[in-house]
Amino acid sequence: MEFWTRTIVANTGPLLEGLRLTLLVSTIAFLVAAATGLVICLLRIYAPPLRLMLSAYIAFCRNTPIFVQLLWVAYAWYDIFAWPKDVFTAAWVALALQSSGYLAETFRAGFESVPHGHVEAAYALGMGRFGALRRIVAPQMLLTMAPALMNQFIVIVKCSTLVSVIAVPDLMFQAIRLTNIWGEPVPILTFVAVVFVILIISLSAASKKLTDRLRARMAT
Repeated sequence: MEFWTRTIVANTGPLLEGLRLTLLVSTIAFLVAAATGLVICLLRIYAPPLRLMLSAYIAFCRNTPIFVQLLWVAYAWYDIFAWPKDVFTAAWVALALQSSGYLAETFRAGFESVPHGHVEAAYALGMGRFGALRRIVAPQMLLTMAPALMNQFIVIVKCSTLVSVIAVPDLMFQAIRLTNIWGEPVPILTFVAVVFVILIISLSAASKKLTDRLRARMAT
């Protein structure tokens, strides 16, 4: 097991730092994508003149490979917008860009899943649009969308392995670096694979637990 000690145990620090960056870039990308997707969804519903433009944005985000978007944001955006100025920002922006298109459609499906009669009943009881959205629509939307939201976060975590190509020192970047140093890909890449298996299974379990708690809360 000398190779294990030499390649993995002796480099626990960089690998853990890489895992931290993987989770950080994934979390930021998801939060930005969720906020952007919600705004796009609301604008499509309440601002009809913008629907065509927003539909084109969603189609672009959903039909462009994440690898292309990543390189585009990292190497083309600075020449166009003078931003982003670092690869970490470029990484979460690219991941958020694609996911925002999917989440916009997820939010739209969530809105459409709420029976219109529930909203009309809220208005009849004197609730305003915001009150009905907060107390009637949002809880039912969240229950419907929770699995899809967590699934999209898992997709982002998986796609985050690609940020290593623009030199973001995430877990995959550290694994490739150590492989090049020691020339022993089997223990290093196997370790990374196991880490991701554990991470994804844990996120999936957390998603199920969250959904079950939401359903129980709605039932009461």
